[in-house]
Amino acid sequence: MSLPIDAKLVLGAFTVSGIVHLVKPEVFEPLMPRQLPAHREIILASGVAELACAAGLAIPATRRWAGYASAALLVGVFPGNLKMAADARRRGKPGVQAVAFGRLPLQLPLIRGALRAARGSGQRRLA
Repeated sequence: MSLPIDAKLVLGAFTVSGIVHLVKPEVFEPLMPRQLPAHREIILASGVAELACAAGLAIPATRRWAGYASAALLVGVFPGNLKMAADARRRGKPGVQAVAFGRLPLQLPLIRGALRAARGSGQRRLA
């Protein structure tokens, strides 16, 4: 069974991001809302979740649950991406702003890719 290209992008993005979450969690600390406790623990847990979703997407037998979990995770981290964009806007650094605001519209195709993986779109079916 073949994984749709947009789902492959989710798998790749989650693999890279998950590793960065675990190796350099301080990169994500500015994204954390002040109201949430245990920032480091949440960052590490989200890295593990991303790696679990990536692994699940790679394995056809677990692709369905991993696709839905990936879509939910992308929706769940979206407020952090909004905070990153708002913070970048206040700081006024053009490069940081471009990355922060560029990430926002990318969430939709990633969510679509995760859902396509969950629903089996792009996979051959037996008649």
